[in-house]
Amino acid sequence: MTTPGVRGTVEQELSPDCREFLYLGTPPLGLGRRSLKTICQRYNKMPRYVTVYDTADHIPVYSAYTFKRSDGEKRVDVPWMYEPQLSTISDTGEMQPFPRGYVHMNFEDAQAVLDDYANAVHYERGHLNPDEHQADPDDKASTYTLTNVVPQVREFSAGAWKQQEHVIRRRLNNYCRGTAYVVTGITTSGSMIRRHNIDRVAVPAYLWSAYCCINYDHNAPYDERYKFPAFGHYGPNEKENHRVQEMSVQKLEEFLKKSTYVDKNFQIFVEDCVAPGSGQP
Repeated sequence: MTTPGVRGTVEQELSPDCREFLYLGTPPLGLGRRSLKTICQRYNKMPRYVTVYDTADHIPVYSAYTFKRSDGEKRVDVPWMYEPQLSTISDTGEMQPFPRGYVHMNFEDAQAVLDDYANAVHYERGHLNPDEHQADPDDKASTYTLTNVVPQVREFSAGAWKQQEHVIRRRLNNYCRGTAYVVTGITTSGSMIRRHNIDRVAVPAYLWSAYCCINYDHNAPYDERYKFPAFGHYGPNEKENHRVQEMSVQKLEEFLKKSTYVDKNFQIFVEDCVAPGSGQP
């Protein structure tokens, strides 16, 4: 099965067409690791979202996307894809469906492959940019790349985290009137999926997410209105006791500063998503 026109460009500096998925065109500040690569995820000749990928841990650190009003339907007819440019110089820059048979080490070194998940029975491939938060079939299809998924404990993925994705989808569908910018990421603690006695894919300790929607319905019920223009949440990637907690973006940043490799200037959105001239504290 072929997937025409799939591209995933690895970029030193994001091009303007990929910055449109970032609030004020600016990625999260304060992330610093040499093994991080920025991918402009392209599908069918169009940019779809941005991923920062860790080529040492073989997982995305975050994906940044714009939410599209959605009925929450999933696509099930898309082959899993990989990113050749993480490992090799490619003239086409095209993300590709996984080849049948033996997977050559020239891209296995820098990213996860399907075999890494084959015997990891406790985990499933959990999207950071979930297809349920997209509407166009091509936008949905573009999320099915291993550069956009992490090992998620099945009970957490199908339970509390999936429920929270639905909560955010309904909230943004109902009350966001403009563009909603979303960043969803992970923290790690050293746990790894191993294959052939080699550490292959880091297992997240927590998943986290935050959205920014400056133009929202000011007549929304208070219990929803106070969660605008921005709000966040996180949850532990565990089989049990995996309750997702919602909080302000500032409190989420405080948690992440204590939990992962970000510096003291870490910021998910510019000025924490306070619109210039809004007068908000």
